[in-house]
Amino acid sequence: MRVWSHTLSGRLCRVSSLFSEIMAEEDNQSLYNENNENNQVRTLRDHMNPTRTSAPSCIVFPPDASHFNFKPGIIQLLPSFHGLDLENPYLHLREFEEVCNTYNDLNCSMNTIRLKLFPFSLKDKAKTWLQNLSSGSIRAWDEMQ
Repeated sequence: MRVWSHTLSGRLCRVSSLFSEIMAEEDNQSLYNENNENNQVRTLRDHMNPTRTSAPSCIVFPPDASHFNFKPGIIQLLPSFHGLDLENPYLHLREFEEVCNTYNDLNCSMNTIRLKLFPFSLKDKAKTWLQNLSSGSIRAWDEMQ
């Protein structure tokens, strides 16, 4: 097996096979020591996809929220609000409530339906605003308004 290394001047040079065997043995021992210390070996894929560490949602869903069923196409019916200066947030809320009122789910309340669907109606600045609210600050639709 050919092994290459950088010299002090930055040039690549081929390393002797004896040196490469010693290095391979040291690598195996360091891997063995790491495993004995309950450290898991992480692949390159693990390093590229770090664990998710996001803040908890600002919306606290009611207990009946687990029974909510998304129907296909409901998200496409929702009006979009981007948070631009020329957009009217009150008009957006009225249009949003109109769409939600057409959605009937016997398993959960209208409060739950609105809280579940509202984040999907926000885009860009408005979505950032919602994500930056303190966690657990919204428990009912009346608090959202």
